[in-house]
Amino acid sequence: MIQIGMVAGEPSGDLLAGRIVQGIHQLDPQAKVSGIAGPQMQQVGVDSWYPMDTLSIFGYADAIKSLPKILQTYYGSLRRWKKNAPDVFVGIDAPDFNLRMEMQLRKQGIPTVQFVGPSIWAWRYERIHKIRQAVSHMLVLFPFEVEIYQKEGVPVTCVGHPLAQNIPLEPNKAEARLRLNVPTEAKVLALLPGSRRAEIALLAPRFLQAVQRLQQGYPDLQVIVPMVNAQREAEFNAILKEYPIQHLRILRQSEQTEQSRPAAWDAMQAADALLVASGTATLEAMLFKRPMVISYVLSPLMRKLMAWQSGQDKPTTPWVGLPNILAQDFVVPELLQEHATPENLAQATEKALFDLKWGDQVAQRFLTIHQSLRLDTPKIAAQKILELAHAR
Repeated sequence: MIQIGMVAGEPSGDLLAGRIVQGIHQLDPQAKVSGIAGPQMQQVGVDSWYPMDTLSIFGYADAIKSLPKILQTYYGSLRRWKKNAPDVFVGIDAPDFNLRMEMQLRKQGIPTVQFVGPSIWAWRYERIHKIRQAVSHMLVLFPFEVEIYQKEGVPVTCVGHPLAQNIPLEPNKAEARLRLNVPTEAKVLALLPGSRRAEIALLAPRFLQAVQRLQQGYPDLQVIVPMVNAQREAEFNAILKEYPIQHLRILRQSEQTEQSRPAAWDAMQAADALLVASGTATLEAMLFKRPMVISYVLSPLMRKLMAWQSGQDKPTTPWVGLPNILAQDFVVPELLQEHATPENLAQATEKALFDLKWGDQVAQRFLTIHQSLRLDTPKIAAQKILELAHAR
């Protein structure tokens, strides 16, 4: 029986990993997967040793506060895998944790796969040297990444993005609204202020103040806010008390008719436009062909620490949002740091909601990108993972 070690560190990685595990089980139903898993992975049979939330941190302050639990998780997992070596280890995103784990396991002769690499094309290219040492094979999501790793002598396969298969090319807005009991003719904004504590704290007040301004001109504007878990919801609700808005509905995972479907997907599919934190959610929004406004804010300390660690004041690409990076163009606006004011966010979101011609142009650009990412990701990734496992 093939034994596979696997680690995901946050909800987006959990979602990706769940699809990959399904692909593994289709090719080898007896394969056993264990490690650190979220609800999506556990639902498809992954044996989780530690809660994934332990690794869902953002910034140095969070990391220092969570360090004892992270170390316990890291060394506990490493001991188990050294004692009972898996045939292959797969790290899903979470590069700070997974690359360290992969470095140690590869020294033990265990093949290591990193699925979703760190964004070396934007920040800290020198990490490629650690990747070369730690990783037997890279599985990347985007075609432009292949050349980077090939040039550096790292075995690599582009598997496309599994979400491009799972999200239809033409999402049905009316179907989602019926499922959520949202009026067909309503103007709906989906608000996604992030899945981490720091993101909620820094972005939610700005997003809510932007909506307050929008509702002065459009009092019937409906707002849907999906939340990844009860903790983030509680943090958001505390901020909502300070900046109350009308017609707001929080969408919880328990409301879904299909438990494996993230709450954010119904929000995106039902919405006319999105105001969204930069990250995986922007890729999902792109696949749902929704016009969006991308925003992000780092604390002054975090910004200084990132600049110090990377030696860069800003990314090497002119874009931070995945839709714009993939398009190599500012298809949708990015309002970052001091530019992410409630006034600027409200103005940009108003265009996303009501400029239908622009929205159609955005949707066409997104459709082209969607088609380029629509590979059979679970099958391609599973084949490579099992190939490495059998080779060992």
